[in-house]
Amino acid sequence: MTGYTSLDELPPTFDPSATERTWYDRWTADGVFTAKADRTPERPSFVVLIPPPNVTAVLHMGHGLNNSVQDVLIRWRRMAGDEVLWMPGTDHAGIATQNVVEKIIAREGKTRFDLGRDAFVARTAQFVEETGGTILQQLKAIGASADWSRTAYTLSPELSRAVREAFVRLHEDGLVYKGHRVIHWCPRCGTSLSDEEAEFHDTTGKLYHLRYPLADDPSRGITVATTRPETMMGDVAVAVHPEDARYRDLVGKELLLPIANVRIPVIADPYTDPEFGSGAVKITPAHDANDFEVGKRHKLAMPVVIDAEGNMGEVVDADGRVPEALRGLDRFAAREAVVALLQAAGVVQKIDKHEHSVRHCYRCDTVVEPRLSDQWFVRMQPLAAKALGALRSGELRILPERWEAVYVNWLEGIRDWNISRQLWWGHRIPVWYCDACGVEPIVSRDDVSSCPKCGGAVRQDEDVLDTWFSSWLWPMSTLGWPNAESRDLKAFYPSDVLVTAPEILFFWVARMVMAGEWFMQKSPFHTVYLHGTVRDMQHRKMSKSLGNGIDPLDVVRDYGADALRWTVIAGLGVGVDVMLDPDDLDKSFAPGRNFNTKLWNIGRFLLSRVGADPVTPLSETDVSRLTAADRWILDRIDQAVIDCNAALGPARPDLAAWSPNDRLRGLRLAEYAEAARRFVWNELADWYLESVKPRLANPGEDRETARTVLAHSFDAALRLLHPIIPFITEELWQRIPLPRESAYCANAAWPAVREQSQRLAGGEDFEVVRAAVGALRQIRSEYNVPPGQMVEATLIVPASRVDAFGALAVIAGVMSRSTMTVSGVAPTGAAAQALLQDGFELVVPLAGMVDLDKERKRLETEATQLHTQLVALDGRLANEKFTAKAPAALVESERGKAEEWRSRHAQLLERIARLGA
Repeated sequence: MTGYTSLDELPPTFDPSATERTWYDRWTADGVFTAKADRTPERPSFVVLIPPPNVTAVLHMGHGLNNSVQDVLIRWRRMAGDEVLWMPGTDHAGIATQNVVEKIIAREGKTRFDLGRDAFVARTAQFVEETGGTILQQLKAIGASADWSRTAYTLSPELSRAVREAFVRLHEDGLVYKGHRVIHWCPRCGTSLSDEEAEFHDTTGKLYHLRYPLADDPSRGITVATTRPETMMGDVAVAVHPEDARYRDLVGKELLLPIANVRIPVIADPYTDPEFGSGAVKITPAHDANDFEVGKRHKLAMPVVIDAEGNMGEVVDADGRVPEALRGLDRFAAREAVVALLQAAGVVQKIDKHEHSVRHCYRCDTVVEPRLSDQWFVRMQPLAAKALGALRSGELRILPERWEAVYVNWLEGIRDWNISRQLWWGHRIPVWYCDACGVEPIVSRDDVSSCPKCGGAVRQDEDVLDTWFSSWLWPMSTLGWPNAESRDLKAFYPSDVLVTAPEILFFWVARMVMAGEWFMQKSPFHTVYLHGTVRDMQHRKMSKSLGNGIDPLDVVRDYGADALRWTVIAGLGVGVDVMLDPDDLDKSFAPGRNFNTKLWNIGRFLLSRVGADPVTPLSETDVSRLTAADRWILDRIDQAVIDCNAALGPARPDLAAWSPNDRLRGLRLAEYAEAARRFVWNELADWYLESVKPRLANPGEDRETARTVLAHSFDAALRLLHPIIPFITEELWQRIPLPRESAYCANAAWPAVREQSQRLAGGEDFEVVRAAVGALRQIRSEYNVPPGQMVEATLIVPASRVDAFGALAVIAGVMSRSTMTVSGVAPTGAAAQALLQDGFELVVPLAGMVDLDKERKRLETEATQLHTQLVALDGRLANEKFTAKAPAALVESERGKAEEWRSRHAQLLERIARLGA
């Protein structure tokens, strides 16, 4: 049992800055967040893997939301008794980190080529060493309870070994190969990109309709349309559909390519759509992925006319195709120049405004250039089949469920993954070449120093692997894979819930499932929870470029981490975006600030009534001394725990056995927050605490019983709230004078629902009290009784229970500012009445409470006026001209209004009748 501090130390207001850092340091120092690889049936593991932020990243509200959600789940399961691991770490972020360091050395007047590869990599590693842990320290400020002793890094020696193992195994399995094809190329970053990294942006451009004349009969020709006329110097054919009668006689003939003056054939290929445009398509195999496939089928040349920097030129097999005036021009400047040349030649038929999607680099937003290149690829269909199987077999679920269809659609249409990048920062591809003997590329887990065939010198492939090639191994590599005997791998794989944003469903989530199924024969998690996006009040995603972001550390400084966490969790419906106003932080984070203030005030008042003397545990309390109010609040604790557990969901769902509706259970965090809030605010503070004030004021056994139940109830409330708002709950929990099984609320046991045999009858009687108080408050409102005026009331109960409700009527009277008596018979005379439940009624005599004559006249006047309005409205609705010509919605609205007025009129007549003659 640990000690507790005096109430004298509890300040009137909660100061997050004075407590949050202290509690976090104490939790960390005492190993509260540390996981042990000793999973047992009695203490199962619960694992969440942090989506590793880039080493260049700083905390933004997206991180604040994502990590708050993860921490709620982690703290819940830690309190529930699981062996919890929240694995933190960072991603080396190849393109992003290299770009940052290149900008730094550019300010020194240098490029990476001036430094050389080894020196540049060393410089980047130094930069990461100095700044790479910034975001992890920032996560601590919002309360992230990760096991920092296990912090992983995708470019560490341990994880690099896993990356090599994965590459070599996939190569041995025939899934890694080097291919010559059109890929997405970023001229700014100087590297290839995967399909997912080349993001579509909707663009308003131009569609150019160009006439290519027949080489031997310029009077005839074919019109083609293109959005990129600068690529036409790389055209090698014009394709038409084999069944398109318009061009049947032209197939096999040659056209003269304008400007370049090169003869190109007309070919027949089903790729073309005869219903779209002219039905003819220019074929540029080196600069369009679809054209590349056509070119392969017809064994066409593939001249490259745009270089790696995005400039025009005769790059590969393009001699004589690019006019001297265009060479060296940027591709977009070349577009304007080419159009001018085409117009001068009379080739342009028309130019249309055109809405279309253009791919941009996901890192620098540069327009991506399709480019023919040699790259390393992963054959994806065998991997995708396993990832699809995980979902369809029930091994995996995705919430919200609408994303499952997106996941399936992407996997069913998946293309091979381009995994090589023309960068220096990253995992260098483990392939070596011998130029002396031309042996097949050497793929190896270990560095190769000489050719195994001739003993000559070897050179390693210059490219590095896509950053996501290391990230997709994160659930395994962080636990020791490929070492099958790793204790961590045995104890913590697979993990449980992956919490992330929908934007990386393809980049990362689906690929992790593939890797887990391929290398471990098991999905790396059973649930993927895709939360909403943080947006401003104009529904725009928060971003640095828009200047509409919110720095979570500013929120922590001004309002505290708990205010941030409560705001985002309580507002987080499943799949719903979180709306915050960057121009009004007071308004945005008012929900969290206000709730914490309320909780602190509840705590101070409640603890002042409980006092600092040790409280007897509930388990040692004589249950016969428990009043109806005590029994009621204990029932409400049980219901709150049930509601919170249902909203959070089973930690280890049996997905294969669940029905489709069952698969949607859990992870409704806003519902969990509301269930916990409702208990502490609406039930504990508003009702139970108010009801026990008289008992706490009088020394004796009843006071001690009330202290016990009150302390126990607040203890349960704080435990339920702790996963969302850990700091303020810890601060208050430490002041509850109960014996404890743990040093902190952070690792205290999650509240348990009592067994049916432990539940006590009688709590339902307090519901009668609540109903009576509510009814009396309503009557006060209806009859405009001043708040401070005492009124008389009679609680009518079954005759056999009159004695049992004597004390409860006193409580109800105190809570409703009334003198409430109990009777088995209703009194006579003018009175307001309210039926509470079967056999129970509240009667409030009106004489003495209101001026009967004055109240009667007021009600009669209101009833007469309402009757006049109702007659007019009924007449309007009886008029067929009105109902036939007026909009249906208006007619329906008027009918609803008539019913409402009719009900109100009946209520007025009833109240007039109560007043008597």
